[in-house]
Amino acid sequence: MQMRHFIYPLVQIALLSLGANSVQADDITYVAGTDPSERPIGAPVVTEVRHDAAWYTTALTGVEQPYPASLHFLENQGNWFIPFIHPGMTARYDIRGWHAGK
Repeated sequence: MQMRHFIYPLVQIALLSLGANSVQADDITYVAGTDPSERPIGAPVVTEVRHDAAWYTTALTGVEQPYPASLHFLENQGNWFIPFIHPGMTARYDIRGWHAGK
């Protein structure tokens, strides 16, 4: 019985303090992901992607010339992550030799 007399006031104090601390924003700010079709004003825009020779050397590790036409996608590759240009599994699954020197 006494525990209830202790917990109820505590819960009431907690709820009152939460209500007292709530603040409403004057201006609505942009939250990423709420409207994917809309970019915020002033957001950076990638206008050009350049890959140097070192990037192509890394991307084509373990691939012999003449390079197959299926690798044409590298010409249009942006700066996003793709697993093709990073080392993968080791041992017998390492068909491109990413881990051969280790």
